[in-house]
Amino acid sequence: MSNSDIREKLKSLKMEAAAEIGMTQFVKENNDHYRGDLPSKLNGYQGGPIGGRMVQKMIAAEEEKFKG
Repeated sequence: MSNSDIREKLKSLKMEAAAEIGMTQFVKENNDHYRGDLPSKLNGYQGGPIGGRMVQKMIAAEEEKFKG
């Protein structure tokens, strides 16, 4: 699997996770304005749940591999 394939899979996973928790507006690909002026607390509040959901989904996928 190439690096671009991996990036696309992660992007897809990120969009799926964001959609599940209703936070697609905070995904970088959907948000083209500069966010460097926002405090890290606000950026973490907005993006943290997306990353957390991605980790949950990755762990679940790995657990399914071992069950099968």
